[in-house]
Amino acid sequence: MVAQAQTSNRRGRRRGGGSFKDLLHAVGYLRNHRRLALIAYSALFLATFAQLLVPQVAQNIVDAIVTGYVAGRVLELPPLAQGLVAGQMGTTLEQVQADYANAPNAVLAALLTVLALAVVKAIASFGQSFYSESLSQNLAFDFRNDLFAKIQRLSFSYHDKQQTGQLMIRATDDVERLRGFVAQGLAMTLQAIILLVGAISILLLTNFQLTLVVIPILPIALAVTTVFGALAFPLFHKVQQLLSNLNTVLQESLAGLRVVKAFAREPKVEKQFEDSALALLNQQLVVQRVFAFLFPIMFLVANLGQSAILYFAGSQIAYNTLTIGEWQKFNLYLMFVFFPMAQLGMIVSLMSQASVSAQRIFAILNAENDVTDRPGAAPLGEIKGEVVFDDVTFSYFKGGEPVLQNVSFTAEPGQTVALLGATGSGKTTVINLVPRFYDVTGGAVRINGHDVREVTIESLRSQIGIVLQETNLFTGSIRENIAFGRPDATDDEIVAAAQAAAAHEFILEFPDGYDTLVGERGSTLSGGQKQRVAIARALLMNPKILILDDSTSSVDVATEYRIQQALDTLMKGRTSFVIAQRISTVLNADQILVLDKGKIAARGTHAELIENSPIYAEIYHSQLVDDVTGDAGTEIELDVEAEGLEGQEVLS
Repeated sequence: MVAQAQTSNRRGRRRGGGSFKDLLHAVGYLRNHRRLALIAYSALFLATFAQLLVPQVAQNIVDAIVTGYVAGRVLELPPLAQGLVAGQMGTTLEQVQADYANAPNAVLAALLTVLALAVVKAIASFGQSFYSESLSQNLAFDFRNDLFAKIQRLSFSYHDKQQTGQLMIRATDDVERLRGFVAQGLAMTLQAIILLVGAISILLLTNFQLTLVVIPILPIALAVTTVFGALAFPLFHKVQQLLSNLNTVLQESLAGLRVVKAFAREPKVEKQFEDSALALLNQQLVVQRVFAFLFPIMFLVANLGQSAILYFAGSQIAYNTLTIGEWQKFNLYLMFVFFPMAQLGMIVSLMSQASVSAQRIFAILNAENDVTDRPGAAPLGEIKGEVVFDDVTFSYFKGGEPVLQNVSFTAEPGQTVALLGATGSGKTTVINLVPRFYDVTGGAVRINGHDVREVTIESLRSQIGIVLQETNLFTGSIRENIAFGRPDATDDEIVAAAQAAAAHEFILEFPDGYDTLVGERGSTLSGGQKQRVAIARALLMNPKILILDDSTSSVDVATEYRIQQALDTLMKGRTSFVIAQRISTVLNADQILVLDKGKIAARGTHAELIENSPIYAEIYHSQLVDDVTGDAGTEIELDVEAEGLEGQEVLS
């Protein structure tokens, strides 16, 4: 697991080039919620527009107050002096008197305008906040559903190379980070752009010379932001990778809790979790160190700009080319320039995290599925059950060693085909190719003459009943688990399937009967009970093809006998593939295939093989002797080497 995590980290560093293409792709999902987006960002624009009008109103207030104050001082002078002073001021005495009389009304009108703008901004800000949050939650809903659907549809070959914890964190934490950017970061970015462009435009129109002092500061701020953005992307990518590693350790530890306790490995698992948590902590501190350096730099750039403005603005006021009201307006608009610059650190942080998360999300959404419906694939239709392996070769990984080599056989409708062989001989691979869990590397698998790659996956698998070696039940009742493949099944059909699988009696022993909750992964049932529920689940599908992957491995001899009796009856009329370690389960098979390192070493009925196949005869006699002289519940597992049978291992 550690090696896989390190490999993933290296991949993350290679991919973490700072590209925001995936983030733009994610933002494109807003098209699915145009109405919410239109309301949210219209409200944002309205709130920002109201904010941009405030400095102009502030100038009117200051100018009205200053004008009224000066007019009052002039009118306090002797009558003869009033006209002279008014002339020196470049106005008339009548205008001075009008300014003095209108000053209170001008201030009141300006204050009412500010109040109106504040109300508009408050309402618009509420709308923007509420609808942005609604928009982000809908976006998260879309991504989680798309991710889950994609993960469900991805082929086994994809999941063979992925860790459950990695997939879980992308559907939870990564989606949440992307949602947070849409709710806050995107709105903050748009507001910063509107404020910056709007404020600079108004400043240029108001005082072109003074605005030229501000312009050179903007490229500096942009350069600082770009550098930190490039640094932040790989840092956040590693944070997410380490968080995934931590989640993987947690998920695997909880899933294997019984094993951990059985082997008294709690200290080792705790140390493993602590190491993962420590690595995450250290990386988070590295990120915080970078941003702790960014924010003071941004404020320093903003303060340098403010200092330069104070110097040049003071000169203009001193030479009477800038009024106090104009300076007040300019200063407020200047805040609208520097405020987005100060926000850039937060924006870069949110954008970098969201970009990393978007990249990880689309790595799944854009993943190629090895097993899909081909263009023009047709429904399989009702089948009789003929299965043909035509010179099949298969490798799990491209360029890897073949697991199956030139395997050819035909299972006639209604036949029972038993697969025997050592661990790793290819038995499970054979049955995985029938429902097209994987696609063959060479040759073809045909059902009723149809290549399984040329029919729709759903129509193929709906006619195949499978009981895997590893029994998986879902949280819910026994009834729901049996009816998993046919939710519309009647109670009578569910009971009939349970009876056929020898599960009915033990189910009735529970106080709640078929409504008994099985717990997570069937934890409240024994291994044999889970296996019988799984068999009932497959039988309820009434499949034409039945696959039993060592389906009696978790039951005792008496239960196995009862299940085998039921299966013997139920396999009649169905093409059945049976993998079993016990020779007694395959004695009556119509065809027995003995696999050895991916090739068919022998084939035929029990009577034919016992006479003609030394390998089969050795397997049979070894188990028969053990059944007679040893414990009735003992199982034999044979390791067949290339030169023949070299040894056997007794598994209690």
